[in-house]
Amino acid sequence: MRLKFQVVGGCWVAHWLVNGCKKCLLWFGYAGVVVIYAGFFYLLFSGQSTAPIHWFFLVSPWLCIYFGLPSEQQQSVVRWFFKKFK
Repeated sequence: MRLKFQVVGGCWVAHWLVNGCKKCLLWFGYAGVVVIYAGFFYLLFSGQSTAPIHWFFLVSPWLCIYFGLPSEQQQSVVRWFFKKFK
C-alpha cells in the first residue's frame, strides 16, 4: 500500500512535511552511522571496553536510514533481507 499526496489547496504542506521528515531521517542516519561507528571502532581498536555502547545504538542509525528512504527502496530492502536470510 502506497500513500499518495495530491497538491490541492493546503495539502501541499502534508507532502512537504513528509518529504522533509524523510530527508531529515536520512541525513541523521548518515551522520549517526559515521559518529557512532567511529566511536565504536575507536573503542574496539584501542582495547577499551565497548560495553558502554548498547546494541540499539549501533542499529538505530540504520533504522533512520531505512525510514528515510522512499517507499520503493524500503520494499527493495525488505525483499533483499528476505532473500539474503532465507
